[in-house]
Amino acid sequence: AFDEVLIRALEKFDDIMGVMLPTLGAERQATYSPFLPISPTTGQVLYVPMKATDPKAGTITFADEDGTDVTLPVTGGNTKLQWKPDFGMRWAALGVDFEMFGKDHQTNAPIYSRICKILGVQPPVQYVYELFLDEQGEKISKSKGNGLSVEEWLRYGTQESLSLYNFAKPRTAKRLYFDVIPKAVDEYYQHLAAYAGQDEAKQLENPVWHIHDGNPPSEVPPISFALLLNLASAAGAEDKAALWGFIGRYVDGATPETHPVLDALAERAVAYYEDFVKPNKSYRLASALEREAMEDLVQRLKALDPAETDAETIQNEVYAAGKDRAFDNLRDWFKGLYEVLLGQSQGPRFGGFVAVYGIPETIALIERGLAGELADG
Repeated sequence: AFDEVLIRALEKFDDIMGVMLPTLGAERQATYSPFLPISPTTGQVLYVPMKATDPKAGTITFADEDGTDVTLPVTGGNTKLQWKPDFGMRWAALGVDFEMFGKDHQTNAPIYSRICKILGVQPPVQYVYELFLDEQGEKISKSKGNGLSVEEWLRYGTQESLSLYNFAKPRTAKRLYFDVIPKAVDEYYQHLAAYAGQDEAKQLENPVWHIHDGNPPSEVPPISFALLLNLASAAGAEDKAALWGFIGRYVDGATPETHPVLDALAERAVAYYEDFVKPNKSYRLASALEREAMEDLVQRLKALDPAETDAETIQNEVYAAGKDRAFDNLRDWFKGLYEVLLGQSQGPRFGGFVAVYGIPETIALIERGLAGELADG
């Protein structure tokens, strides 16, 4: 496929030069050639001007490194194209009808398209996406080492979560760092959970339709990734087996075999907790107002029957314990719970956490927090 189009490029040599020369400085114009011959004596790629072109014979003539004139066919791996003409040539040779590329290619896209048209092929529909940024909003670069590899993402998150992260708002510069992984994992499963109940039009708008080529799976884990992370934090879990002790009690009859998706999430949650949450945990003592509310919450939890209480009921009690106190904002109450009990400033709904972790276990955790045992390490 490439040889045929390389011959066509040789036939259109002057037209391609007409596109490229205006983009170059005077010094570069004097030596530029869209074809880069491979020296038959040294094997080096040569950036030299052409002395002659012969479209009928399919050859070019140039001065080799030793100064002798050499004539070579442009086909058979004897030449390559400069990268900008090469981009358009590949579109033509491969019949590309849609091309996504990063913002760094945007200024050269008209050149690629003109080359493709010169070679007799309609250029593809093009979609430009923004570049990823690091945690500070800076451009990611190999030299800084401030990027995040696919392998690193997949250690802590699912392949589907990575697909969703790429799918959403491609024309917006997005921060790509480890903290975005849990949110992406849970957002994917939220979209998946909604899919079955949507009409066809809404399903076509749902990211999971696109991620799975119109055939998304049906299994949605009964526990969110964020909740698994908080469970790992509260339990100090070192492996997923520690989490399954709580999961199996919360989800009736659940095992790693019956819930493989949840099992995979549990493994990733422990890895994420060990590498990112645990090293940054910072417990503090409760304020007087928080202590009063937590003592009230303990009494409210003791009044509940663990076997008959769901997450929503627990959440209502947590909410009431805070609402009965003079917090300026109830968010401060929930933030205090996480900072005192889990050593972090945020998390999922606390009622859901208690339901999975266990009411007696949560009471014990609160009592340890109030006694200063957690802040002491």
